[in-house]
Amino acid sequence: MPLTRTADLMTAGGTVMAFNVITVEHAEAIALGAEAAGAPAILQISENAVRFHGGNLAPIAAATAAVARASTTPLALHLDHVESVDLLHAAHAHDFGSVMFDASKLPYGDNVKATSSAARWAHERGLWLEAEIGRIGGKAGDAHTPGIRTDPAEAAAYVADTGVDALAVAVGSTHAMTERTATLDHTLIATLAATVPVPLVLHGSSGVPDAEIRRAIAAGIKKINVGTALNTAYTDAVRAFLEAHTSAVDPRKYLAPAREAMAGAVAGFLRVVS
Repeated sequence: MPLTRTADLMTAGGTVMAFNVITVEHAEAIALGAEAAGAPAILQISENAVRFHGGNLAPIAAATAAVARASTTPLALHLDHVESVDLLHAAHAHDFGSVMFDASKLPYGDNVKATSSAARWAHERGLWLEAEIGRIGGKAGDAHTPGIRTDPAEAAAYVADTGVDALAVAVGSTHAMTERTATLDHTLIATLAATVPVPLVLHGSSGVPDAEIRRAIAAGIKKINVGTALNTAYTDAVRAFLEAHTSAVDPRKYLAPAREAMAGAVAGFLRVVS
């Protein structure tokens, strides 16, 4: 199946799940989970993942795109949390339909200036651009600080000034949570949805319980990002296999159950939003 554009998924109605890709097994698991759930999804590669691959986007992007094209369900390719302008500019050449440009570490005025430039560049090439204001939590040393919330008036002004296509908002979720205990501010989500004229994106959703996700969707969230939950499933499966098979050396033996566990996690999240 041809790659689906993120913009097409986002305008088809409903809420779209996006899952982080680090290895080829992640991409394969997302495709398998999406097929099992009978739902579309977004495969997203972060700047951190690119850095893990030696700063070379091409191999993991090509592998992820190939997995998506081989799937029987619509899948889109997204470049996530991009701070590097050079990496942003590589997106179009590597089959990405969208980018999340993250200038949230910058002062507000500088964020607007950088994001406006990124949005113009993306739109000239038919790319959908997500950006961030507010602080989502979970990454020490950057803009993600727990407890901070997005201001609706500031968010509306930011979207108007930058021309972005979607906005990641801080409403109570936190990146890198390994337990699903987050409580979201659903009143704030509803206010943001009524105030901001573009789709709202929930980052850090691995730690959000199913019931909270459903309430967030009802309040107006349109894209939900999940990463750590896949890594937890992957690591737990590898650890269990190696503890049970202490002499194992063939990575295929433990990566197969890891991929299966991630696929199950993907399908579970997709069934929540279906």
